[in-house]
Amino acid sequence: MPSHQPTSGMPAVDPAKLSHIPSAESKPAPQEPVRNKNYDPKKPHITETPLTKKNWYKHVNWLNVILIVGIPIAGLITATWTPLRWQTALWAVAYYFATGLGITAGYHRLWAHTSYSASLPLKIFLAAVGGGAVEGSIRWWARDHRAHHRYTDTDKDPYSVRKGLLYSHFGWMIMKQNPKRIGRTDISDLNDDAVVVWQHKHYLKVVLFMGLIFPCLVSGLGWGDWMGGFIYAGILRIFFVQQATFCVNSLAHWLGDQPFDDRNSPRDHIITALVTLGEGYHNFHHEFPSDYRNAIEWHQYDPTKWSIWAWKQLGLAYDLKQFRANEIEKGRLQQQQKKLDQKRAKLDWGVPLEQLPVLEWDDYVDQCQNGRGLIAVAGVVHDVTDFIADHPGGKAMIKSGIGKDATAMFNGGVYNHSNAAHNLLSTMRIGVIRGGMEVEIWKRANNDGKGSMIVKDENGQRIVRAGEQVTKVYDPPASAGAA
Repeated sequence: MPSHQPTSGMPAVDPAKLSHIPSAESKPAPQEPVRNKNYDPKKPHITETPLTKKNWYKHVNWLNVILIVGIPIAGLITATWTPLRWQTALWAVAYYFATGLGITAGYHRLWAHTSYSASLPLKIFLAAVGGGAVEGSIRWWARDHRAHHRYTDTDKDPYSVRKGLLYSHFGWMIMKQNPKRIGRTDISDLNDDAVVVWQHKHYLKVVLFMGLIFPCLVSGLGWGDWMGGFIYAGILRIFFVQQATFCVNSLAHWLGDQPFDDRNSPRDHIITALVTLGEGYHNFHHEFPSDYRNAIEWHQYDPTKWSIWAWKQLGLAYDLKQFRANEIEKGRLQQQQKKLDQKRAKLDWGVPLEQLPVLEWDDYVDQCQNGRGLIAVAGVVHDVTDFIADHPGGKAMIKSGIGKDATAMFNGGVYNHSNAAHNLLSTMRIGVIRGGMEVEIWKRANNDGKGSMIVKDENGQRIVRAGEQVTKVYDPPASAGAA
């Protein structure tokens, strides 16, 4: 597929005209000149001052309060006496999905993560309907989102869920933020994109037309419902698409599973996916952000992925990025292993071999003759005193191994004990016999070199898999006491 470059219909980018756009990646601008005698460049930003009853109103971003809270409330009130016609309802839902895709497929996957490339017509469409969602310009949105990925759950994350679910949902917009605290990111590619630059420069015009005027025109010219188009397809549709997008910052970091990594907050959940046009598989997304998909299983809901795929078939999108299945499965397996390690750490696997005292054979025999119920299996001494009465094979059988080398007895000489029996026996360890074949087995079990039998989890604890217990010896040597 040949590369698509912006052609006619979009002004060429003049670098000199980009100077009006503040860049978090550029060098700090010269200090702004003093505008009045009360100006103090060293005065802390309002967000760095305590929130009190007297100054709380200074911490509020009142413009965003009006846009995000005030206007939707006004729309809800007006809707109580504005009839909803079925044509307007269908149009509002259709435009909801269109503007939602402008955010998910456009702002998010195309521009913030460059997970695919788009032709000029598709770029213009996504920039237009994305503006109709009224969530800021592409440049502003993508810049903050890249910071969110780079600094997830930290103070440099613009909408960190660690500051509270409501804060990550919309509190970060209605409360003033210190722009210096937002993590730095590279958006030079966005500054070179003519569509992004044009939309940023004319953002207010795009918002007014695509957010309110256009849906009103469709309803008015289509079936004469001007007021319904303005209220339902305009104001209320904006409110619902905004809340859906906000859920990616809040709900997707709070509800669900973490199949790929649990070091940070992103999670996967079908409910979030249904609300956000497929952005709910957020744990996968944070692990593989440049993948054009959020959902990788056929049954998972991701209409944004399906739309991008369909655009590719139409020649509108190309270079769709996917992480290799091998890498995805490695990440999934590593997280599964981590969860297993966490469960394993809660279980009693017996005293680690390297922490056991070393006993002489004569000392072992002497303790048994003095009434202690000890048996030696594969060079490891176990105290079975309290288990003799509960032994499924009977008291006489287990007593016959006391004071002897019961390796062969335990491994098929009398009875080839089960995996559960080996696990239970490991919890009764008290020491290791010095000398003989048995200690060689112990040495191999603790050897970290080639041919080591020992595997440790991320906590440094030995992983004991079925069939790998120290006491399980294949083709055991004949030993005293074998019946």
